[in-house]
Amino acid sequence: MSALSAVLLRDSQVRVMENTVNNAEKYFGQFCVLLAAYTRKTARLRDMADLLVKQLLDFANTENPEMRTTLKNFAEELAKIQDYRQAKVERFELKVINPLRLYETQIKQTRAEIKKFNKVRNNEIKQLEKLERLRQKSPSDRHTISQAETNVQKAAVDMNRTTHQLEETIDIFQKQKLKDIQKIFSDFVTIEMVFHAKAVEVYSKAFQILENYDLERDLEDFRAKVHGVRGNVDARPINATNPSSSLPWSFATPSAQSTMQNQRQEEEEMSGEASTEEDQIEDLRETKTSRIRK
Repeated sequence: MSALSAVLLRDSQVRVMENTVNNAEKYFGQFCVLLAAYTRKTARLRDMADLLVKQLLDFANTENPEMRTTLKNFAEELAKIQDYRQAKVERFELKVINPLRLYETQIKQTRAEIKKFNKVRNNEIKQLEKLERLRQKSPSDRHTISQAETNVQKAAVDMNRTTHQLEETIDIFQKQKLKDIQKIFSDFVTIEMVFHAKAVEVYSKAFQILENYDLERDLEDFRAKVHGVRGNVDARPINATNPSSSLPWSFATPSAQSTMQNQRQEEEEMSGEASTEEDQIEDLRETKTSRIRK
């Protein structure tokens, strides 16, 4: 193979290598930006759901016992899902976003190797052109021509060594890139599957809580209040149905009285208790949602 043919072959090789690095820089950068935005939106959804949980708890305190218990237990299940969503955000950062960010450094290092290769290649081309000019202008100057040929040989040896090093570097880069893209998106899908599996389980329980709501019992209490008859309002302690919950949702209630005078007194007591209960729920909710990110 002539020296010119060797140069042309190396030009073709380096174009393939540069395209590999350029594509990695372009698409890995885009993946990083898009998945970071995806993660931020997931975090915002978590925050909005936490606000929804708080509103459900506030509303529950205005309702009759059956609806109060149902909504508090329902809100507790929704809060669990936000815990899973928070875990998803953290895993995205660790297993998806961070590995993509690392490629900026790897790409810079690989570009430095290509730059070094181009410098050596340009020197080889320069020596070849110098030799050709000497052969054309001073074909009888054997000493100068011989020195130029020696320089060309040295440049060729240096070029072969640099080419071999670059080929190894690009091969390692390409292999790692393919493995990483497989792992990054496998982790992405796994994180989503785990979250959705947990979410379906909790949503199913939340749905069952709503299905078990005793509407007629609350209506009886409401109608009794409207007609001035003491119903079942606050006649029983309110407990969360989920045994795994850390929220001690139970409240003491006054006993039923038979006279209108006692009922008025009880209503005043209930008003004070409702205010106390609201403060308790707010304190509990602040503890439950202390992990909400800005």
